[in-house]
Amino acid sequence: MATETVAKPRTSARVHVQKFGTFLSGMIMPNIGAFIAWGIITALFIEKGWLPVPQLGGFGETGGKPNIGLVGPMITYLLPLLIGYTGGKMVYDVRGGVVGAIGTMGVIVGAGIPMFIGAMIMGPLGGWTMKKIDSIWDGKIRPGFEMLVNNFSAGIWGALLALLGFYGISPLVTAFSTAAGNFVQFLVQNGLLPLTSIFIEPAKVLFLNNAINHGVLTPLGVQQSLEQGKSILFLLEANPGPGLGLLLAYTFFGRGAAKASAPGAAIIQFLGGIHEIYFPYVLMRPLLILGTIAGGMTGIATLAVTNSGLVAPAAPGSIFAVLAQTSRDSYFGVILSVVLAAAVSFLVSSVILKTTKHSDEADLGDATARMEEMKGKKSSVSSHLTGAGTAAGAAAGRGGVGVLAGPVRNIVFACDAGMGSSAMGASVLRNKIKAAGFPDVKVTNASIANLSDTYDVVVTHQDLTERAKPVTSSAMHYSVDNFMNSPRYDEIVNLVRESNTEGTAATEGPDAGAGTPGGASASGPAVAAAADAGTTHGAHAADAPADAAPAPAAGSPEILARESVVLTGSATTRDAAIDEAGRLLLARGAVDEGYIAAMHEREESVSTYMGSFLAIPHGTNAAKDHIRKSAVSVIRYPEGIDWNGKQVKFVVGVAGINNEHLHILSSIAKVFTNKEQVARLEAATSVDEVLDLFGKVNA
Repeated sequence: MATETVAKPRTSARVHVQKFGTFLSGMIMPNIGAFIAWGIITALFIEKGWLPVPQLGGFGETGGKPNIGLVGPMITYLLPLLIGYTGGKMVYDVRGGVVGAIGTMGVIVGAGIPMFIGAMIMGPLGGWTMKKIDSIWDGKIRPGFEMLVNNFSAGIWGALLALLGFYGISPLVTAFSTAAGNFVQFLVQNGLLPLTSIFIEPAKVLFLNNAINHGVLTPLGVQQSLEQGKSILFLLEANPGPGLGLLLAYTFFGRGAAKASAPGAAIIQFLGGIHEIYFPYVLMRPLLILGTIAGGMTGIATLAVTNSGLVAPAAPGSIFAVLAQTSRDSYFGVILSVVLAAAVSFLVSSVILKTTKHSDEADLGDATARMEEMKGKKSSVSSHLTGAGTAAGAAAGRGGVGVLAGPVRNIVFACDAGMGSSAMGASVLRNKIKAAGFPDVKVTNASIANLSDTYDVVVTHQDLTERAKPVTSSAMHYSVDNFMNSPRYDEIVNLVRESNTEGTAATEGPDAGAGTPGGASASGPAVAAAADAGTTHGAHAADAPADAAPAPAAGSPEILARESVVLTGSATTRDAAIDEAGRLLLARGAVDEGYIAAMHEREESVSTYMGSFLAIPHGTNAAKDHIRKSAVSVIRYPEGIDWNGKQVKFVVGVAGINNEHLHILSSIAKVFTNKEQVARLEAATSVDEVLDLFGKVNA
């Protein structure tokens, strides 16, 4: 407990900053295609473009009327509305997106200028407030009046938000945009803009690059591009030169794995635009950040001197994307800025590499692990850095290299609540390990609150990794997002096979732990992951595997009863489906009203989507007092429901005391890992067919 208390503040601050940055960039990134489309239209058809067309570029007159064109309306209305809708949808699905877009319209009209920052305020505000308003009468609307109430509440609140945006928010955002623009202009006029690299380059390595680039620089750059036809701000963060120079320095003056992997990394970074691939090289030698800072400053200074810029964001930061968005009069300056940035970064980095010790360069895997730990999830390019061709390399590709001090004997699925998904995940993995010939390897499930540093392998959801790591610092961590058919299961089975084969030396694992106690493998970066429901409420389910639950007691009430199986659910949204599953449990007398609220709370923290069209909503760990008896509900949605971007056709509501519900969850897990049985469920025409598949199990 002491370890967890000490570790939490240190990690949570970083995690919260990254989450905020991710949220900001999350409103921009899905709409980058629209920004690029606007940039192409601008570059081609404006008066100074490659193919000036008055009707498209919005200049001149036709029939005595000014041409509106596409450029102005797209940047004034389309792009901010897309951002506002995306921000609202991130908070409260489509309903929140619609209300957020309505509120954004008020800001747009009130300001009369592109309102990207206003959209980033009004979108989430609209989604969040609509969600709170809906919660007031959730479950209290009379049947048949749902559509009337939902439509009018969204319309009325959206109209009020539009007025708020028009009269209240737009003046504030306009003032902020004007002040920010003036500040940027001040930096340019006084030659101070290159100094921004002092903050931007370190921020990139800390994974705040998208927050800075798309959360701040892109909105300001678009405003500047509209007024001047281009903006230098689009290249402050996206210039591929500094990273290229650093990787070239490693190519010539590095050692070991770093030197061997640097040329390929340079190609990925410069041509593919994936800048994060060079972050581990900086983390190995933090002093090298001076090289990228010097390169960034040089590139920015070159752009300022040559008065060059892009017409729209370059995303990703590939040289191809940069050239595609370069203003017609800026090719020389932009290309020169990339070349000089790379040259200066190369020179400074080379001097650092040649004049300092290289002993730490053997730790590329560890540096990659630290990079993914800061990122909060697996890097899509990390396998290149660590050589995924071998078992050790494949493990490193998931977040660094660790050393397992002995055979794997004890694996735990950990989650927040401990109701269903971790038990099911444990059941799936247990069956795989048994089939591989290792029945003595213990696979259990536990809530994070009940974890101790006694496990060889910990499996957790990526959103819960930071909570699990402090109390399981000597374990390897794996991350899964599909609990039924995750490829991580096969990796764990291979790890078990290698570590338990007689004569096999210490096995390398995915999450290195340099510096951990006793040399054991540490919880590594964010490859650690979590199954959605660790232990059962109130009992030490970690000590009782899902398929080893107590035998049914004669005459005891059914956990999965006929009245709790619905072949055609009425819900059309995730939240409504959770309500429907929860109310079946409520009707059975298994839970009280507070448990349904806890099911929503659980879903907001970590998704209960399992894969194979299955979701298992359940309450939080704190909701155990709302459970009166164990019960399971099953609802089928033939048309499917959008569950955070995944299609769900089966929703299993879970409320469990002790181990009573684990055997039915084990049965469900076995069904959903078999495609033929899933197909039988989809085609079932009676409740009896569903019960026969899952087994008529009593508590």
